[in-house]
Amino acid sequence: MNALAYSGADRRRPTGRGAELRLLGIYLNDHLAGATAGTDRAARLARTDRGSALGRAIEPVAAEIAEDRTALLDIMRDLGVPVRRYKVSAAWAAEKLGRLKPNGHLVRPSPLGTLLDLEALRLGIEGKTACWQTLGRLGAADERLDLARLATLLERARRQQETIEEWRVRQAERALAATDG
Repeated sequence: MNALAYSGADRRRPTGRGAELRLLGIYLNDHLAGATAGTDRAARLARTDRGSALGRAIEPVAAEIAEDRTALLDIMRDLGVPVRRYKVSAAWAAEKLGRLKPNGHLVRPSPLGTLLDLEALRLGIEGKTACWQTLGRLGAADERLDLARLATLLERARRQQETIEEWRVRQAERALAATDG
């Protein structure tokens, strides 16, 4: 018996419109879960650093991230993709639990915590950028997807990446530059 047959890799997978919609639903709900966690993280970072230069830079990005989550929900509705609340709830809970990890300080906030928040936001925005790009490609064959809106969302995500990366580098220097090894 060959290895492919034994592994089950040669089994037929469902194909057609139903399977495509199911996979698209999984894909978009996974992105919605990430958007939920990213929205919470960005809002918390903006609140925590309110009044500082970082806070002033992050506030508009946090607002845009929340708007992008709403845009994703609108796109899912337009495509007839149901929201899987358990995924959204799991992402929300994971974001909250992630705050409990030690960050080098027990009582006061750590510069390392801010750095890790910025890195998580950067990763989330990169994922969102990929999602907008994927939907833009799908939009060429699916009139339910507004290509102009997706192009606007993609451009905004790229600006968000630039802002977050600038502040991530600054925070890394601040948090880690004094490290003696």
